[in-house]
Amino acid sequence: MKLIEKKGIWVLITGASSGIGKESAKIFAKNGINLILVARREDKLLELKEKLLNKYDILIKVLSFDVRDREIVFEKLNNLEIIPNILINNAGLASGFSSIQDGNFEDWDKMIDTNIKGLLNVTKALLPKMIKNGMGHIINIGSIAGHQVYPKGNIYNATKFAVKALTEAMNSDLVNSEIKVSSIDPGAVETEFSIIRFHGDEEKAKNVYNGYMPLTPKDVADSIFYVASLPKHVNIPNLIIMPTAQRNVWQTYKEE
Repeated sequence: MKLIEKKGIWVLITGASSGIGKESAKIFAKNGINLILVARREDKLLELKEKLLNKYDILIKVLSFDVRDREIVFEKLNNLEIIPNILINNAGLASGFSSIQDGNFEDWDKMIDTNIKGLLNVTKALLPKMIKNGMGHIINIGSIAGHQVYPKGNIYNATKFAVKALTEAMNSDLVNSEIKVSSIDPGAVETEFSIIRFHGDEEKAKNVYNGYMPLTPKDVADSIFYVASLPKHVNIPNLIIMPTAQRNVWQTYKEE
């Protein structure tokens, strides 16, 4: 039986207030899966909760915290009475776009602490409970940047290579369990990603997606749901998804 066909299934999604996390919440809710929504922006989470409850007969819990804060992560998740069946480690970001020699330490720390340590904090807090529960699926949101390095991507590349490595390591460590581990690694997706990377410069962010059709957050969310909905004996360790106009990190066909 597929995990998501069982009653009372819960999915915990980090970075659920926007983008891929928000769209993932929508598709799981549409399919009757209960939600635990995690993000820093509580107002956005509550707004999403209200919209989904008005449409679907599910249960939703909202937890507002920063995945970088290990003490708060463990406090919040240890107090969580529910053991999620599916964990989507979606919280992540790029901050800055510069060479190593011109890099900003604050940007570096933000990416390392969110993309690597944040993922580890949440996973460590929940995984022992999932193992004890005897079932579950961890889905890490990586990036094509975790497969191919590009100029000025350096630290972001490094953090997404780490996500790829951690996904492989988790699968290895959990080989004798019923816990599956997957990573979904998108190419260009039009979200708040580039706005954050360019420190709020919307013009620069917009130029990233000019001249071609990038992925939408829904495209990636559909892939997440597909991977999560496979039979118990099927695991997809890694799925790369890119817009048709993009064939690797260096080649994107843009119309004039």
